[in-house]
Amino acid sequence: MSDSTPLPEPAGPEPAGPAPVAVLAAMRRGPLRFLGSWWPWRCWAYLGSGFLIGYPALVVLVLLVGAGLALAVVGIGLLLLLGAVVAGVPLGTLERWRLRWVEPVPVPDPHTSLAGAGPAAWLRTRLRERATWREFAYATLLGPVFGAAGFAVITLLAFALILVATPVIVWAIAPDHVMLIPGRPVSGPLEALGGTAVGLAGTALAAYAGALLAGAQAKTARLLLGPRVEADRILELTRSRVRLVDAFEAERRRIERDLHDGAQQQLVALSMTLGLAELELRGIPQAAGAAALVARGRGEAKVALEQLRDLVRGIHPQVLTDHGLAAAVAEVALRHPVPVTVDLDVPRLAEPVEVTAYFTVTEALANAAKHSGASRVAVVGRVEGDRLTLTVTDDGRGGADPGAGAGLAGLADRVAMLKGRLVVSSPVGGPTRLRVEVPCSG
Repeated sequence: MSDSTPLPEPAGPEPAGPAPVAVLAAMRRGPLRFLGSWWPWRCWAYLGSGFLIGYPALVVLVLLVGAGLALAVVGIGLLLLLGAVVAGVPLGTLERWRLRWVEPVPVPDPHTSLAGAGPAAWLRTRLRERATWREFAYATLLGPVFGAAGFAVITLLAFALILVATPVIVWAIAPDHVMLIPGRPVSGPLEALGGTAVGLAGTALAAYAGALLAGAQAKTARLLLGPRVEADRILELTRSRVRLVDAFEAERRRIERDLHDGAQQQLVALSMTLGLAELELRGIPQAAGAAALVARGRGEAKVALEQLRDLVRGIHPQVLTDHGLAAAVAEVALRHPVPVTVDLDVPRLAEPVEVTAYFTVTEALANAAKHSGASRVAVVGRVEGDRLTLTVTDDGRGGADPGAGAGLAGLADRVAMLKGRLVVSSPVGGPTRLRVEVPCSG
């Protein structure tokens, strides 16, 4: 195996990129074709209406948030703050409709349908949805960012159109004079044609500036106002995997507790009862054979008890819960058939971190005993910054293949659940080195 092989990073198909914004795609078809289309007018209408909507929305948000903070001490402020957040929901609906002016493909509503739900249920559900908070973020951007930029583009367009109409204006107000340059009045419509040329250039500039701004706003609107199916699906899958791991750990603990407090104690009682029976039978000469059988049964009960104790310890060692990772690994090292040197200088950590680290070490030690032919194993662990780093090194024959079995792959999946990393280095001839990095927060 090559050195330092990370485990595992399943490769999948490359995710398809987002669809291009329609107005930006129209710009790339050619300048004259774009200027002669309806796209500039649609962009100007989109930006102008955005200015008319954005600033009133900003005023409402500022008033709600300001009043909510001021009245927070009397309780009603919280309702005003919640009202400011959910105010983005109807605004998001309006913006998804208005986006059709520059984006023919409709943006679906990202919210869960709540037909028939009461006001309280509607409010609880909306506040739990990430889409509501994205809409609130969009509402805060609409006025001061896109509204202001749209106002600048519309102002440039208005000034450019006035310049385009300069010859008509000069002719209409004659004999009064118009000055395009301060101190130099325009003598007639022909001389005003220079202003028309500048106005046409300004109109083209306003068309392209409006298209770029409308495209940027459309991208932002699609990101914040539309459903994020893949991201939400990945998040929910991650959460479900975490819940499954937590449930699995809880079930392991329940099994360990039942075996420790139930079957193990019954075997202890059985062994004691057989010992008492053996003592009674030894006092009867005619029962020597029965005493031997009872002694044999008592020995088998002791063996079963030892095996059960090892099983319970493997399911979830109590020493890990009571004394932490260092003590639990030291106990495993004492029972390991290969000499193990343990150097763990770690404090008590979050339970998921300690459990993951413990079973990673025990799996590595089991592999070393079964497959490596090692004569010694070293376990070293430190907390570096906010990460627990563990290394398990043996002097065996090497050549470990993570793809040959589910052991290392399963450990890598478990480490990945904590946003950690498992790396195996096992060149042929050894040594084999397993390194685990896990955030201490778990």
